[in-house]
Amino acid sequence: MSAFLFVVPPLTGHVNPAVGVAARLAGRGHRVAWVCPDPALVRRLAGPDAEVSGCAGPVPGAEGVVRPPDLRGAEALKFLWEGYLLPLAHAMAPGVRAAAQAFRPDVVVADQQAFAGALVAERLRLPWATSATTSAEFSGAYDGLPKVAEWVRHRLTELRSHIGAPSGTADPRFSPHLLLIFSTPELIGPQAPLAQHIHYVGPSLAGRPDGPGFPWERLDHGRAKVLVTLGTANADAGDRFLAECLTAVRERADRVQAVITDPGGALAVPPDDKDVLVLPSVPQLALLERMDAVVCHAGHNTVCEALWHGVPLLVAPIRDDQPVVAGQVVDAGAGVRLRFGRVRADRLGAALDTVLTDPAHRAAAARIRTAFRAAGGARAAAAHLQRLAAEAR
Repeated sequence: MSAFLFVVPPLTGHVNPAVGVAARLAGRGHRVAWVCPDPALVRRLAGPDAEVSGCAGPVPGAEGVVRPPDLRGAEALKFLWEGYLLPLAHAMAPGVRAAAQAFRPDVVVADQQAFAGALVAERLRLPWATSATTSAEFSGAYDGLPKVAEWVRHRLTELRSHIGAPSGTADPRFSPHLLLIFSTPELIGPQAPLAQHIHYVGPSLAGRPDGPGFPWERLDHGRAKVLVTLGTANADAGDRFLAECLTAVRERADRVQAVITDPGGALAVPPDDKDVLVLPSVPQLALLERMDAVVCHAGHNTVCEALWHGVPLLVAPIRDDQPVVAGQVVDAGAGVRLRFGRVRADRLGAALDTVLTDPAHRAAAARIRTAFRAAGGARAAAAHLQRLAAEAR
C-alpha cells in the first residue's frame, strides 16, 4: 500500500480530473489525501469522506481576486500569474508542507497550477507527479512570446527561492518524474512532447457526482440538440454572448433545440419554453450523450468532455488557456472558432450550421473520441502513479 497526496487549487476544472484518479487508487487499497484552500469543494466533488487538509490561498471570487471581466490577452495572463497563481503558491506552501509531513506520502500529485505542491515536494525530497489538467502548455502556448516565457521562468525561479529547494532545477509545471496529461496528441497536435516520463491518459471522467437534475422529457428527439455553456468561472463575462446565442438558436427553432447554462440568470426565458431550455447548471456528462454540438468558451474540461462523446464544437475563447485550446480544436478539425467579444447572432448561427451539417467536423470529433477512450483515463493515470510509488521505495 502506498500513500498519495493530491495538491489542487480551488478550481472545479482542476479538481475534477483528479477525482477519478484518486478514487481508482483508493479502490486498489492505497491511502489518498488532498490539500486545497477550499476543502468543501474537494468533498463536494470527491465525496464527503475525502481526507482533506485545508490551507491558505485565494479562492476565485473572493475579495482581492476578482478579475475584471473585460481583461483579455496579455493583461489577463499577467493578472492570472501575479493576481492568482503566484500568490496561491505562496499562501498554500505552509499548509502543503504541514500536510506532507503529517501524511507522509510516497508520491505528491501536484496540479500543474498548484506550484506549491511541486516545490514543497522538491524541498522535502519526495517524488512528485504533475497533474496537467489543461493541454495549453503542450502546444506552444508561448510561441512568439519569448519575453513572456522568460518572465514566467523568472517568476518561477523567484518562487523556488522562497518555498522550494534552492538547488532544484525542475520547472514546477512539468515533473521530471511523471507528467500526466489529461489529453492526447490527437487533440494537442504535432507539438505534443514525447518522453519516457510523459503519459497522455486522455480525460478522467470517472468518480464524479451525478450533478443536478434535468428535465429529460423536454428534449425533442426530432431536432438537433445544442448545449451552450461558458463553464463555472465565466458568468461575469458571458451575458452578451449568451444573448446572441439565444437569438441564433431561436432563428433555427424549426431544426435546433438548445440547452443553455445560465448561472447568472442573464436570460429571460419562460420555464416551459420548448425551443430553449435555460438552467443555472446541468448534468453535463450525461447531457453530452444526447447533444449534436456544443457552443462553449474552449475551457479544457468542456472541450474534452464533448470530444469524449464525439460531439463537435463551436469555440469562442475568452482568456487564459482557452485561445490555445480553441486552436487545438480547430487545427484538429473538430470545430469552428469565433471571437467571443465580437460575436453576433448571424455569424454564430452560420458557424453553428456548419458544425451541425459538415460531416468533417463530426468525423474529426469521432477520431479524437477513439483516441481519448483508448488512452485509459483515470485507470491509466492511477497505474502510472502506482509505478512511480513502487520505484521510489
